[in-house]
Amino acid sequence: MSGRDAVYVLLLAAVPALILLHLVVAPYTKVEESFHIQAIHDILAYGIPTSNVSETLRADYDHFTFPGAVPRTFVGAALLTGLARPFIGLQHSVDRQLLVRAILGLFNAASLLSFAGGLRRTAGKTTAIWYLLFQSSQFHVLYYASRTLSNMFAFGMTTLALRYLLPEPSLSTAAYRRRSRLALCLLTVAGIIFRSELAIFLATNTIFLFATRRISILHEIIPAGIVGLVIGLTTTVVVDSFFWQQFPLWPEFEAFKFNVIHGQASAWGIDPWYFYFINAVPRLLLNPLTYLVGIPISLLQPATRSVAASLLIPSLVFLAIYSAQPHKEWRFVIYTIPALTAVSAQGASYIWTHRAKSIIYCLLSLALLASTLASFIVSTFVLLPASSANYPGAHALHALHNHAIPPSDNAANVSVYLGNLACQTGVTRFLQFPTSQSDSPIWNYDKTESPLLKSDPTFWSHFDYALVEPGEEAELVLSSSGAEKWRPIDSVPGFAGLRVLRPGDEAIGTVERNFLGYVVGDRGVEIWSRVRELARRMVTRGWWVEVRMESKILILGRDGVENV
Repeated sequence: MSGRDAVYVLLLAAVPALILLHLVVAPYTKVEESFHIQAIHDILAYGIPTSNVSETLRADYDHFTFPGAVPRTFVGAALLTGLARPFIGLQHSVDRQLLVRAILGLFNAASLLSFAGGLRRTAGKTTAIWYLLFQSSQFHVLYYASRTLSNMFAFGMTTLALRYLLPEPSLSTAAYRRRSRLALCLLTVAGIIFRSELAIFLATNTIFLFATRRISILHEIIPAGIVGLVIGLTTTVVVDSFFWQQFPLWPEFEAFKFNVIHGQASAWGIDPWYFYFINAVPRLLLNPLTYLVGIPISLLQPATRSVAASLLIPSLVFLAIYSAQPHKEWRFVIYTIPALTAVSAQGASYIWTHRAKSIIYCLLSLALLASTLASFIVSTFVLLPASSANYPGAHALHALHNHAIPPSDNAANVSVYLGNLACQTGVTRFLQFPTSQSDSPIWNYDKTESPLLKSDPTFWSHFDYALVEPGEEAELVLSSSGAEKWRPIDSVPGFAGLRVLRPGDEAIGTVERNFLGYVVGDRGVEIWSRVRELARRMVTRGWWVEVRMESKILILGRDGVENV
């Protein structure tokens, strides 16, 4: 095996390994992921009812209690639970939330590796290596690949579709047309089931392929559209009508009406039209040289221009059209990142292969290597630890479960109130104790959101513990029935931004030390501390940045409850 082959294989292994590392370091979920993760839990825990369907679903499933603004699809949840069941059968005690997220992450990793393989056939091994280097040094794709967002269920499908659209030189025209049909079908299914904005991505790719005479309306566009429409609509309507007990129900169409037609998405914030180009895409690519150097070079050089245009034009037009939607989030356009990264990799490959012919290309090659290494360090050793510290709700619930002693006068039934921030920062049904444990207390959890109910002092008398935010909500509990009845028994910190260290300030780096200790052990922490102090002394002249933590969740207990 040659050196380049070894590097290529190593980088192929790095993508799934890094996705799993991000998952293990940050195993909890945020509120944006809550619908799918709760749906997965409910299917695994309660099964799919075959009798008294409506009553059983309404009694056991979370989505009837917390339906959200619009219904969301159960298709992704049903697929993941089906794939997880064999592993659960082999090891019943497996961490199920971690398992289902690992399956999703590995599916997205497989799609990225498939894209890399297609890029190798299209543009060469060096381009594929640079693509994998850039992809491995990005943060958001790796971190969110295992997260149960509708966007990430769709991401693997869209990435596979882009892979099938790569113009491999060895493919015959007939073979490429077959692949194009499959790609357009995948985009159609993904848009119908998971994310309606993919209709624009589908349109831009279809129009580009038709305009460049790679496909025809009769033989590719219409068949792909019909098959994708039938598969997507049949799947989502059948599955979601059952779980939501409404027929016919097409969740993504309901979301489209709510967010776009009725304009309700704007309630979540409005950004300027250039947000995706100036903010979101640079953040997703992370390495500034990918879009400042790699993409321009790829477009300027005749040898790479054709492939670059086929990847870049549909993605940029999608970004431009979707920029008309006032509410913007980076996850809405994450589907473009494999294509943009590939175009940049072509430019980087061209620079690398010409580094001996020009001092400019030599310097650019070194800059690309340095910037990629810097991006990897920032992604893995700054952004990942910071993000992993952003789940105080999950840590608070674990602390309560691990150390709490139920009140002696109510040992058979322990009641916990879960505040809004706790539910938004990691608490899921997977983390709650089962309600049917014969040899231990039954834990009951309450997520009441009504301010009116919570303002009634008698409301809090039903609970033994409360996980609430410091400040107004905690004061409401402490004063609800006399300060002697409730008291704080623990405080759980969470991410509170970055702390800038000035020369002379002592570095604490608790989050960073915990992260490195988990990944590389105590010896790695010791080495990191020495490297940090050396860098502060020799490079930054004492300046440094580290993760700042502050109290986010208070664990309150009534009298008679032991300390956590």
